[in-house]
Amino acid sequence: MKNAVVLLSGGLDSATVLAMARADGFSCYALSVDYGQRHHSELAASLRVAEALGACEHRVINIDLTGFGGSALTDNAIAVPEQASTGIPLTYVPARNTIMLSLALAWAEVLKAQDIFIGVNAVDYSGYPDCRPVYVEAFERMANLATQAAVEGHPLTLHAPLLHLTKAQIIQQGVRLGVDYAGTVSCYQADEEGRACGVCDSCRLRRAGFLAAGETDPTRYVH
Repeated sequence: MKNAVVLLSGGLDSATVLAMARADGFSCYALSVDYGQRHHSELAASLRVAEALGACEHRVINIDLTGFGGSALTDNAIAVPEQASTGIPLTYVPARNTIMLSLALAWAEVLKAQDIFIGVNAVDYSGYPDCRPVYVEAFERMANLATQAAVEGHPLTLHAPLLHLTKAQIIQQGVRLGVDYAGTVSCYQADEEGRACGVCDSCRLRRAGFLAAGETDPTRYVH
């Protein structure tokens, strides 16, 4: 089995990606990042998901992005939007995926892994610029210019298997692979028990996805 690093937030999408990578025969090393996010309970969810889906190892790296702020997820002075908005929303965290992928790239080199998985999606998503196909392609190109492994003939592949799927399709795929979505946290302002607000953009996308998939929504809501 080949080693792969899987970025695991503890949310619905990344849990599905971990299950998909395992089903594809990879030995999965799950990486979560504590970046000071408001919805800190997603990290507790990542521990549950990594164990339930058979990750070989799970590490949590601390990077405090609250020092920069600039996002409703890293700055308590910016409220999480509870209404749909146009353009890039306030929940976009500057450079978050680039930072996370860079950490995954570093661990992949140490593990001699040539595969990294990330759960970005460009269909049912919030409009983040670092969730687009062109971004995924560009990061893979950069990684293969910047690493010893690639220079020595062992190029890296960045997998984004959810990129062109709807949220309903993602959920259907996860259900087929045995993902227990009750253990995941997607809400941008989930409480310490992991209960969702039900009104933020992430909650709306998740709830609509379960409805469209014809599956029962196991999310625990505050109200």
